[in-house]
Amino acid sequence: MTKTIAMAGKGGVGKTTVAALLVKALSQKGLVLALDADPSTNLNQALGLPLDDSQTVGSIREKMTEDVSKGTLSPTIPKQEYLFGKIVESLAESRGFDLLAMGRPEGPGCYCASNRFLRDSLDKLVHDHKYDYIVMDCEAGLEHISRQTTRDIDVMLIMSDPTIRGITAAGRMKKLIEELRSNVGRAGLIINRVRGDLTPEMRKAVEDSGLEVLALIPEESGVSDLETTGKAVVDLPAESSLQRKVQEIVDNLSL
Repeated sequence: MTKTIAMAGKGGVGKTTVAALLVKALSQKGLVLALDADPSTNLNQALGLPLDDSQTVGSIREKMTEDVSKGTLSPTIPKQEYLFGKIVESLAESRGFDLLAMGRPEGPGCYCASNRFLRDSLDKLVHDHKYDYIVMDCEAGLEHISRQTTRDIDVMLIMSDPTIRGITAAGRMKKLIEELRSNVGRAGLIINRVRGDLTPEMRKAVEDSGLEVLALIPEESGVSDLETTGKAVVDLPAESSLQRKVQEIVDNLSL
């Protein structure tokens, strides 16, 4: 059965970096669908894959909605079949994993039918390609989760930086997730860019958040070096502390 792991958290805490390294680690165990649900669409860069704006699901959905409203989509082509075919075409493929970018959020108008088609298409994609894992890099607003355009989530990894504000935001996000849907399995906290130990105040904030701490990730200078040279995060050396911590997360969650 496919296991779905989602990365959440406020902007700038390193979700995409950890998501990319999770994809790399899990691709050693099975076939992974990397799902970029952040409109900024940066996961492809972290994974070292090219991506055109026209390849995003948002662009495909907009085009289908536009063609339907203009009457230019042939009535002989079922909308579900059309959307699924375009999504398959948009996949960026690599060894051990595929990437699907959700792209920009919805524009004006009603997208209820499009989102229903999208959910069905994602389910069919996972079934047909027999993915063992889905790693989803969420945007801060959790739009795709709140609109039920993604599959159920087995593990929600909420990330924070080592600040009271970040940890408090993570706690609020946990409550928001609980309000939005009930089909999220285990949720845990990852604190990134940690220098030394957490302060007593931060430990109190963690306790108040109600989140289980799954990992404390030390600051990794190699990430900024890769970003300034335009290289993929997955090019970090295997012995890097960040790579080791992500592997520990995989092992501890029995993924």
